[in-house]
Amino acid sequence: MKISENLTTPVLDLKKAKKKYPEARIIVLDDNFNTFEHVAICLVRIIPRISEKKSWLLALEVDREGSAEVWRGPFEQAELYHQQLVSKGLTMAPIEKT
Repeated sequence: MKISENLTTPVLDLKKAKKKYPEARIIVLDDNFNTFEHVAICLVRIIPRISEKKSWLLALEVDREGSAEVWRGPFEQAELYHQQLVSKGLTMAPIEKT
């Protein structure tokens, strides 16, 4: 049996093969009952790799601007962090897919 020279092997198009996981933003909203300290402490304890200084700056942004994006990343992680922040009493915007 002779192997045909016209055989081709399929080439995987990496652009089509790589599906990007959905990303999301977590936004804390200003309210009249959570203190700066409470917001900052919650952010340090729940959001990975956030410094104490950054958490205080974000708490200040929430107060001054009415909201602050405190984390951006994979949607599934966003759901977890969002739920944990809600459970601590923070006022949260709905998770925004990016």
